[in-house]
Amino acid sequence: MKKLRLLPPFILLAAALTACLPLSFSLPTPTTVSSATAAFTETLPPTQTSMPEPTSTPAPTATARPNVARVLIVSVDGMRPDAIALAPMPVLQSLMQTGAYSLTAQTIFPSTTLPAHTSMLDGMCPSKHGITWDTYEPDKGYALGTSLFDLAHASGLRTIMVVGKDKLRQITDPASTDVFQYVNDPDTVVAQRAATLIPQGFGLFFVHLPSPDLEGHAYGWLSSQQLSALRHSDDAIQTLLTALDQAGLRQSTLIIVTADHGGHDTTHGTWQPEDMTIPWIINGPGIQPKQLASAINTTDTAATAAWALGLSQPTEWSGHPVLEAFGLNDPAERPQPRCP
Repeated sequence: MKKLRLLPPFILLAAALTACLPLSFSLPTPTTVSSATAAFTETLPPTQTSMPEPTSTPAPTATARPNVARVLIVSVDGMRPDAIALAPMPVLQSLMQTGAYSLTAQTIFPSTTLPAHTSMLDGMCPSKHGITWDTYEPDKGYALGTSLFDLAHASGLRTIMVVGKDKLRQITDPASTDVFQYVNDPDTVVAQRAATLIPQGFGLFFVHLPSPDLEGHAYGWLSSQQLSALRHSDDAIQTLLTALDQAGLRQSTLIIVTADHGGHDTTHGTWQPEDMTIPWIINGPGIQPKQLASAINTTDTAATAAWALGLSQPTEWSGHPVLEAFGLNDPAERPQPRCP
């Protein structure tokens, strides 16, 4: 486990898609979401852009892995499962129909943005990765342990993060990302910026879409404003898929779309099912179209990506690869909550 390093000075809703009812609550006075341009960009020299031939097979099964050359993880901040049909989000619904999905996946507690995204990409509970705050606090350094990005970068894969909130810089050491961009703009702009990097090739790419969370806090979860933002998030996902198609990379790219947390009224962060329940969608090489029965936790995202890429999972990780999505037997015990 790596030591804390300092920066330089600077959530059951198991609703079916067709039977969801919005919550009822009072809406606050509308506020304006900032659309400033990118605050900072970090770019390191490019390394290997796709998955090399594995030199070892650390999989929890003897079955051969699918032909996955790269993994794209998209997080729609604050997206509740029932909002997908309510918005609606046809692009994401298409990925669900042709892929595997769960509408009852769980996030960690606290069900807040930075801790949850860290668990998503580091495969660990907050008690292990150490990120329990939810603001950008550079003096506290980065997450402890080995992240998915650490694994991928060490194996020679080109790693990219494009995020809509600066605090996500603290998920992993900057040395583990070849490109890091913070884009303080709506989801469509974040996706456009990310799409320009796809033709250059990558092994692991994380894109964070912030707007639904911002609109949820301003107007309420499942409000008309948040549902509108989610439709724009859906457009953003299409932008990424189009870029993959145009670059000839779609067929060999494993795509995971999920969320960090849900929400209720104008907040989140509690044990309430509305906050803890998230969607989890996976599409790409080897995926068997189905609604998943596995008890999925956000920590399983990192574990699934690592397994698909042939990377050895660190022993401290709490996540398990979701092998059911690939039509394989899953021997892992999946307790809920995963991170009590």
